[in-house]
Amino acid sequence: MSVRTIGVVMNGVTGRMGHHQHLVRSVLAINEQGGVTLSDGDRVLLRPVLVGRDPARLARLADRHGVAEHTTELDAALSGEDNLIYFDAQVTSARVKAVLRAIEAGRHVYTEKPTAESVDEAVALAEAATARGVKNGVVQDKLFLPGLLKLRRLIDGGFFGRILSVRGEFGYWVFEGDWQEAQRPSWNYRAADGGGIVLDMFPHWHYVMENLFGRVEAVYAKAATHIPARVDERGVGYEATADDAAYGVFELAGGVIAQINSSWTVRVHRDELVEFQVDGTHGSAVAGLRDCRIQHRAGTPKPVWNPDLPVVTRFREQWQEVPDNTEFDNGFKIQWELFVRHVLEDAPFPYDFASGARGVQLAELGLRSSAEGRRIEVPAL
Repeated sequence: MSVRTIGVVMNGVTGRMGHHQHLVRSVLAINEQGGVTLSDGDRVLLRPVLVGRDPARLARLADRHGVAEHTTELDAALSGEDNLIYFDAQVTSARVKAVLRAIEAGRHVYTEKPTAESVDEAVALAEAATARGVKNGVVQDKLFLPGLLKLRRLIDGGFFGRILSVRGEFGYWVFEGDWQEAQRPSWNYRAADGGGIVLDMFPHWHYVMENLFGRVEAVYAKAATHIPARVDERGVGYEATADDAAYGVFELAGGVIAQINSSWTVRVHRDELVEFQVDGTHGSAVAGLRDCRIQHRAGTPKPVWNPDLPVVTRFREQWQEVPDNTEFDNGFKIQWELFVRHVLEDAPFPYDFASGARGVQLAELGLRSSAEGRRIEVPAL
C-alpha cells in the first residue's frame, strides 16, 4: 500500500458551508482518517489550498486548521501541477467565471450547487468540462443523509408498493437582522447577488426527486418575498429583492406527485428542519435528515372524521422507527471520497455538471411558473 498526496484548490471556504462541511468535516476529516482508500488499497491524502478575496480571513482560517497554503490569486493556485481538483463554494454569482478558469487550466472540478444562475450558463459549464476532458461533479449532499439513505433502502426493498405522492417541508425562521442577528448572509435575499430560495433549494429538490422517485416532468410553483426589508451584517437596512419562500408542485415520471414547501419565514413544528412524507399503496414513510419512520398498510389505522368528538388517537405513536443497521458518515465527506475516486480511478460518479444543470433548469422554470401563474413542462436537456 502506498500513500500519495494531491492538491485541492478550495475557493470560498471562509463561508459557513465551505468552512464547516467541506474543509473541516470533509477534506481535513479525510486526512485524519488516513486519506481516501482506492480500489487497490492505496491511500490519497488531500492538501488544501485555500483561495478567497480577504487575505486576513484566509490567514486566520489557515492558521486555525494548520493549512499551509492560502492565496487570493486563483490562477496561481490553479497553476500548481499537483493541484488536481478545484472546489467552488463561493456565492453563486461568482461561480461560473471561476469554474471556467479551472476548466481551462485542466483541473477536475467539484462545486457546490447551484452550478450557475441560469440554465444556459449551467449547460455551458457542462459542455466546457466535457470538451476539456475534465472530471466534474456537483455537491448533492442530501442523498447521503441517514434519513434519505433509509428511504432509499425502503424503495429498493419494495416497501411502498406503487409510490403515489411525496410531501416535503423545509425551512425555519431566519431573523430579519434588526432585533436579532440573521443566521443567513444578506446576499441570500438580493436577486442581483444570486439570492432566492428557489435558486438555492429547487436544485436540491431536483436531485432528490430524480434519484429517488423519478424524472421531473412538470412544475407549478409560487415564489414569494414575505419579508420585504431586512438588515445586513453591518446593521444597514436593505430591500429584499429575492424570494424567501416557495411552494411547488412537481409531476414526476410514473405519475408520482410531489409537493414541496421551502421557506425562510416559517417556524418549525416538525421533528427536523426538512422532512419528506412518501405515501405508497403498501406503506408510508416520513424521512428527515437522520430519522425515518414507517407505517405499513397492515398497521394503518382507520380514522373516522368526527368534529364533534376530541381526537384521542396518538397518530405519531403508530409509526415504527427504521433502524440504522449501519454507521452513517458525514454526507459531504462521503461524496468528497466518491469524487476523489472518480478523478483518480474513474469510479462511477453520476452527480455531474449535467445533473447540476437540470437542477438549475428546475429553478429557472419554477420562477417562470410563479411569474406566469401556470404549470410548465420540463423538457429534457
